[in-house]
Amino acid sequence: MSFDAEKVQRVLKTVPSLYRGPGGAVAVLKDGNLVGQHVWGYADMDRRIPITSQVLFPICSITKQFVSILLLDLAEKPPPSMTRQDFQAQLLARLREVVPPEFVDEGGLTVENLVDMCSGLRDYWALCTLQGSRPDTPYLLNEHNPDMLRRIRSVHFRPGYEYSYSNTNFNVMERLIEHVTKDSLGNLLTERIFGPAKMKTARLCPRTDRLPAPIVGYEGSEEFGFFPAPNFIEWSADAGLVASLDDMIAYEKYFDRRYTDPQDSYRDAITPRDYRDGAKAKYRYGLRHADLGKYNTMGHGGALRGYKLMRRYVAGERLSVVVLFNHSANASEAAGYILKQILDVSEPPPLAVQPVQQWFGSFLDPETQLSIRVLPGDAGKIKIDYVRAEETLRLVDANKAESPDIEASIDGDILHVRRFDDNRVLTAQRLNQNAGILDRSPVQGTYRCSETESTFTCEGEGEILYGLFDGCFGWGPPHLMTHLGEDVWLLADPRAMDDQPPGDWTIVFVRNGQGAVVKANVGCWLARKLDFVKV
Repeated sequence: MSFDAEKVQRVLKTVPSLYRGPGGAVAVLKDGNLVGQHVWGYADMDRRIPITSQVLFPICSITKQFVSILLLDLAEKPPPSMTRQDFQAQLLARLREVVPPEFVDEGGLTVENLVDMCSGLRDYWALCTLQGSRPDTPYLLNEHNPDMLRRIRSVHFRPGYEYSYSNTNFNVMERLIEHVTKDSLGNLLTERIFGPAKMKTARLCPRTDRLPAPIVGYEGSEEFGFFPAPNFIEWSADAGLVASLDDMIAYEKYFDRRYTDPQDSYRDAITPRDYRDGAKAKYRYGLRHADLGKYNTMGHGGALRGYKLMRRYVAGERLSVVVLFNHSANASEAAGYILKQILDVSEPPPLAVQPVQQWFGSFLDPETQLSIRVLPGDAGKIKIDYVRAEETLRLVDANKAESPDIEASIDGDILHVRRFDDNRVLTAQRLNQNAGILDRSPVQGTYRCSETESTFTCEGEGEILYGLFDGCFGWGPPHLMTHLGEDVWLLADPRAMDDQPPGDWTIVFVRNGQGAVVKANVGCWLARKLDFVKV
């Protein structure tokens, strides 16, 4: 394709007005060379400090691909202290100590399952909600992490068979790397990644309440106003890096150089593998692979309350985009917008198809015990709410719809959804919304989960119920619950310790043969199928 550098700069200058907020920084590279960048707004609005290309941002979950590169580097070039021992064997041995050994011995869990997001381990930030956390609850690695890892007693799917995002994977990965190398993650990244990549100011900064000045992240909106976002969590291998736009530009040059070098093993290492059932995976070594029109892209987003970030690489065009926001605008969408404008990718027009009314309503998938809600979309489209945000599908027939990652169809009261990214097929039954709403007293009470060692209390009166979790973080806040139908409810969780909240939890109350409620199955996409027994 011909490349127009002036067009790139024009596109970048439209980003601030489309994704309005305190400030941001964006850049585009082609063939490993910078062709355009733009910074605007304020790093600190109260002090009127502007954003520059040297201001350090928390890049959050983009950290995962750096840790994955480090893992490959350690395998190829072990430190001198490890030259007589097999690196992978040591990692696996340590994995058996960090998680229950039967996960490895019987379930087949591997180190690669961790960095490929197919381990089956539930996300520990989501689990914090079930432990009574609030959005501003402190989480310290030395104080809280051992107990969180100790409570890993089951997986929510068989390792290696499907995808589910989990920060726990990289939390565990750090425990393995530091134990085997006898060195800190920060030192290893500085020596083996930041140095070769010429990322002069990037570093590990696990404490989110101690981010380097002057950057401030903001919650809020233009309508309600912007205010500094409180963060008090400590993370590391899952999301703990800080980097400037200049650092990320250097990284994109490094990434392109390694990816295009035929002598470098990196390109093969990050090529997605198959799941154990033979289906093709789309996440590999901290990188999610996704199509943009006819183009294959790979990248990763990041988020913390007050920050949204994204980097994406179009392999066939050697084209990179970096987006850094210190507010809650959608950085992934912004990166997609920039690439679509540069590559002239347009959305196919919707077909003149009207959805059948059977689409709309609430459904329950019996295998995952998660609810699925189907809503009307724009013309020729529907929306499915299953993960942490609504997903839009184009209608291809009155009872069939699709997106690049999903195929769905409706057959009366049965909703069929094939999720290619997750490698999961959902067969969900429509919930009767009028059933189970007359008498709410049977579901009220206190429930306890032996795995999380926490309690769930359901209480309320009249037309509203509240769900409350108490655990190692103390008494959690009341969460509003919404009845979907029968004995299935939603529990709202719009703000959590991590920026990306679990979203709505599905609460499925279970009755015994006499009709008495005996337990509640609690789950979300990040952490499914946890039984709370009524006490």
